[in-house]
Amino acid sequence: PACRGIARRQAMAARLKRCVVRRRDGPEQHGVAASCLRELRDKACGVLAIDKAREPITLVLAEDGTIVDDEDYFLCLPANTKFVALAKDEKWSGKSLDSGTSWLSEAVDEVDSAAEKWKQLARQLKGDLSNIILMSEEDLQVLIDVPRSNLAEELAQSETKTQMLQDTLQQVLDRREEERQSRQLLELYLEALKTEDSVLSKVAEPQAAPRKEMDVVDTGTSSTGTPAKTALSDQILTALREKPAPELCLDSQDLELVLKEDRAALASALGWDKQKAGALQAACDQELSKRLQQVQTLHSLRSTSKGKKTLPWGDWPSSKRKK
Repeated sequence: PACRGIARRQAMAARLKRCVVRRRDGPEQHGVAASCLRELRDKACGVLAIDKAREPITLVLAEDGTIVDDEDYFLCLPANTKFVALAKDEKWSGKSLDSGTSWLSEAVDEVDSAAEKWKQLARQLKGDLSNIILMSEEDLQVLIDVPRSNLAEELAQSETKTQMLQDTLQQVLDRREEERQSRQLLELYLEALKTEDSVLSKVAEPQAAPRKEMDVVDTGTSSTGTPAKTALSDQILTALREKPAPELCLDSQDLELVLKEDRAALASALGWDKQKAGALQAACDQELSKRLQQVQTLHSLRSTSKGKKTLPWGDWPSSKRKK
């Protein structure tokens, strides 16, 4: 009987698949052994403390966001496959919100060099073309500069379709630049009106001259103060400080980080007053909402088009720009 019990346990262990699970924005990884998808979902909900109200969860591959809902596909996956557990209404993100986590550092081991970064970006597009909308301007330019033949091979697409994709990436980049230029022109116009009103006000009320000093005092910032500690990277802070309309050049995960930052800390880190920092966060919020709305629209169109899970290459907007 003891031998039969050992054999039975060994047979059960042989059917179990070792997996690694985590939440979308959480750095903690948990090892789980499961014989089927249902068991993996149940165990993931337990170890990740997912509330019953947020079930059922969706399991996706951490590498590229592929939804795993087929039992045979699950059984074909190798041991120690990494999964991300998405609660109800959550979407997979190819980049962790915590850039300092070990999970992210593992995910980018093979793309440490700038020359290999495009492969990670290409995998994101291979999983879902709507990720184009969420990318930063730098990421878009990286994919545009990749030799067409290399990108076509990575995407498993023809060079003709890859050219269409790169044309689309260039369109997105051009539209952001046009929007930036339009905003700059509007800001210059409003600044000119403000200057004109100020001149007229000084002519009409010469006694109001000391007002400028009061404005400086009211900003509530100190040029000699030490910037407050912030979770934002130096790269993000530099973009926010130096780029015109910086919300257009950041990717969506960076925009989320800016929105989560305390306004006072953000103002101090940038050397701005709270009002200007608040205006920046409002602009980031507006840009992020616009991008997410565009992605949701594409997903809605996709769900009504033959139930496809990925946007068909032929259905992507034409590469010809309308002037």
